[in-house]
Amino acid sequence: MARPHGNAKYHLENCRCPVCCQAARDYDNNRRRAIAYGRWQPFVDADPVRAHVRALGEFGIGWMRVARLAGVSTGGVSKLLYGDGPRGLEPSRRVRPETALKLLAVEPTLNNLGDRTAIDGTGTRRRLQALVYAGWTQSELARRIQMNRANFARTIVSSLVEVATLKATRVVYDELWRVDPVAWGVPVFRAAASRRIAVSNGWAPVGAWDDDTIDTPEAFPDWTGRCGTPQGYSAHSYYKVPACQPCRDAVNADRRSRRQVAA
Repeated sequence: MARPHGNAKYHLENCRCPVCCQAARDYDNNRRRAIAYGRWQPFVDADPVRAHVRALGEFGIGWMRVARLAGVSTGGVSKLLYGDGPRGLEPSRRVRPETALKLLAVEPTLNNLGDRTAIDGTGTRRRLQALVYAGWTQSELARRIQMNRANFARTIVSSLVEVATLKATRVVYDELWRVDPVAWGVPVFRAAASRRIAVSNGWAPVGAWDDDTIDTPEAFPDWTGRCGTPQGYSAHSYYKVPACQPCRDAVNADRRSRRQVAA
């Protein structure tokens, strides 16, 4: 089921459409105001806190989990959201500031998200593809992240992955990115076959990614150390690596510029 456009899609799927951007701004502004209001008053408006807890639910963090993470009673959060059913009371109109601050402190970070929550798969794809380029077989990687082979084949090209898969992939990547798979028991012919698969699919090696940007959808692999520049295009030929799209774009732009100057 597709996630609707809004704050959760902005953060979990990196959607930057106007609807998602506005929802993310509204959420952040609401949370900041609520925190500021809660510093001095004996009771504060419950609406911003309730909106925050519901927003966390869109990220896959259920209200009971929010209560545990915040260290407040589940009964209090239930009344905040739904009221007191047996007594016929409406949802809370006010909450104590300390309760509000604890609930507002819970954010949709990776550690707080549920394991089954769908999240952007950019970094997961790139890490797994880079390990295949290094010679690790897909079956061995699937075993290490505790996934069956069929699911792994989908994950390595998927736009969305579950949080549990993302976490497991990061652990495996940190363990293996500097390790020679052959030295760890992968047969030479299987390592070579993995590299051929990676090359044929245009997957980038570990060295082409920066740790700070590997999870950023807009980032591109730097195969040559000069990718995205006209010089990078020539470097591809030198290293006998097919030219990447940023280098093709850069050299074409440079050629157009030269033609305009010549004219």
